[in-house]
Amino acid sequence: MSNAALEEKNKKIRERMLNLSEVVIGPFPLDSPWLRPVRMNFIQDGKPKAWDLMRAHESVSIIIFNISRKKLVFVRQFRPAAYFACLPEKEAVIDLEKYPPTLGLTIELCAGIVDKDKPLVEIAQDELREECGYEAPVSAFQKIITYRFVSSSATKQTLFYVEVTDEMNIHPGGGAEHEGELIEIIEMSIDEVKNYVNSEEVSSPPCFLNGVAWFLNNKKDRYA
Repeated sequence: MSNAALEEKNKKIRERMLNLSEVVIGPFPLDSPWLRPVRMNFIQDGKPKAWDLMRAHESVSIIIFNISRKKLVFVRQFRPAAYFACLPEKEAVIDLEKYPPTLGLTIELCAGIVDKDKPLVEIAQDELREECGYEAPVSAFQKIITYRFVSSSATKQTLFYVEVTDEMNIHPGGGAEHEGELIEIIEMSIDEVKNYVNSEEVSSPPCFLNGVAWFLNNKKDRYA
């Protein structure tokens, strides 16, 4: 896809992505299929303690390097959690002019939750196709590391690396339409990536920074 075509496609997706209305903050539903909050009670060093936490899906993420144009490929999405973090705590009905939806936009690695009974590399392959439009064989994926992201939950995340070419860009990308996904495909040169991660505030999760750092440190032969 040419730069002009990608920009036009992203523009249309962005319009739909930011078309928010009637944003209301409510109580957490106990039947959520995604997050299952619990309270763990325990005794540590003779003292009773309690910790609120939740169970969430494991995930895969992919560092994508387009060797045709020497660019890294990322995705941009509206993330409700990122938006929520910018909102005042005690307001239930959100003023969208005061708190525009752009506050919830993040740049991330192509990624997805592990919700299928398939090898992790095949889930990564599916996400590459659905989100970014590239078709790559399983053999092209290099597993980098599996680690735990620890916050209110401790989920296992597996990082992959894959190299793609323009010829492999044969699918629409932009996310799974039937799941309501709206995803922009973002390409950055090495200099653009370095400038972004060195800026004062990065609207990206830790796994993005981890993946970029790994690439810059281990793939100099591919971009230098």
